[in-house]
Amino acid sequence: MAKATKNSTKSNGASLGFEDKLWQAANKLRNNMDAAEYKRVALGLIFLKYISDTFEEKHQILEAEKANGADPEDPDEYLMDNIFWVPKEARWSKLQSNARQANIGNLVDDAMIAIERDNPVLKGVLQKIYARPNLDKQRLGDLIDLVGTIGLGDKQNRSLDVLGRVYEYFLGQFASAEGKKGGQFYTPRCVVRILVEMLSPYSG
Repeated sequence: MAKATKNSTKSNGASLGFEDKLWQAANKLRNNMDAAEYKRVALGLIFLKYISDTFEEKHQILEAEKANGADPEDPDEYLMDNIFWVPKEARWSKLQSNARQANIGNLVDDAMIAIERDNPVLKGVLQKIYARPNLDKQRLGDLIDLVGTIGLGDKQNRSLDVLGRVYEYFLGQFASAEGKKGGQFYTPRCVVRILVEMLSPYSG
């Protein structure tokens, strides 16, 4: 699957072009898991990939500036730019390289715990559900590999709001899969657009 940067079109809210393929692939990995439960698994990984991409982009910049005193392993270098610090044990590259290990569920949970530990604003927000016995670890590895193909947090994809659009698309699909109960907190894009036009919001 091509990365988002190759399939993206405009930054005006149009389809990025890969959401449907991503959903179809991710949904195949759901197997017999309930949609409401699987939603937490999939969206948690997507968010983790997003903050990891943002972190890695800054990390590479700092690596290039080490001669000028930059420290790519100093959390303050990231926090000053409002970027979440991602400790070594929680970085996507480590999870990706261990996606086929039997303990991948524990590694993902440990990554979520480590990120919350080092970023208090995320305390209690991230899902720690990946080590559960009823979550097929082979399918979890497949999902990690799939999410790994999407560029989410680098500057170009942030400008396109790839994370927001993937979240929106997935929430819509999960709402359909879950029925009325699953969609009670989901508002389709077309409805949002109409409401915005009616309200005519302005700066300030």
